Amino acid sequence: MNQITIDETKCKHDGACVAECPVGIIMMADKKSLPKIIPGGEEFCISCGHCVAVCPHGALAHTIARPEDLAEVKKEWMLSPEHAEHFLRSRRSIRAYKDKAVDRETLERLIGVARHAPSGHNVQPVQWMVVSGAEKIRELSGAVIDWMRYMIKEKPEIATPLHMDGVVLYWEMGRDMICRNAPHILVAHAPRALPQAATDGTIALAYLELAAPSLGLGTCWAGYFHVASLYWPGMKTALGLPDGHVSLGAMMVGYPKYGFHRLPERNAPQIIWR
Repeated sequence: MNQITIDETKCKHDGACVAECPVGIIMMADKKSLPKIIPGGEEFCISCGHCVAVCPHGALAHTIARPEDLAEVKKEWMLSPEHAEHFLRSRRSIRAYKDKAVDRETLERLIGVARHAPSGHNVQPVQWMVVSGAEKIRELSGAVIDWMRYMIKEKPEIATPLHMDGVVLYWEMGRDMICRNAPHILVAHAPRALPQAATDGTIALAYLELAAPSLGLGTCWAGYFHVASLYWPGMKTALGLPDGHVSLGAMMVGYPKYGFHRLPERNAPQIIWR
């Protein structure tokens, strides 16, 4: 079965679908012919939708999508360079949260944006776990502290540069430096057998944190949480990911307690020009 169909009355033979197909399976015999998939090409299609999305005339439909079923790009909503720079520079990691849960609909919307992050070969391997509630999150933070105590004793050469002793001390004083009293922890995970998933998960989490402010939310990468979930048996048990799955990263999510009003500078970029 041919995966693409062409509306002959709309096709302008511009070759955009041919040029943009990531796996190169669409061809045109000449500038007057219609695009088609090369013999056997269906096997290599990654169902990315590029061919449908790139056609400005709505002439190409794929078995996964018809042009009339897809939302159109709103050019008037596109960010200017100045807006994009301001948006990205104004992002801050949030470590103080309001004592207020985020409703499920908002969290689903946030994750829904993150699912549009690119993934290798369009495999889309990233799945999500949402951990909510002070009691459950404190249990997981406690498991991370257990891991840190082990590291301080058995592998101080790793624990010391990461200031694990200070984190444990704060914990004993009643202050959670692991999850920062965030009302939710979002964990990206995927089957362990997919080696490319680690990168895919990082990109998806980056999409998630950049989308969060538009919903009034703040985020912070939960680095200690993530590393413990990879290496500490007690943390793995407490987190309870599906069998065969591994954490790709974790993010604190909640309503920021405070706002930020300035754009701090960063170090100048180190660039090698070839």
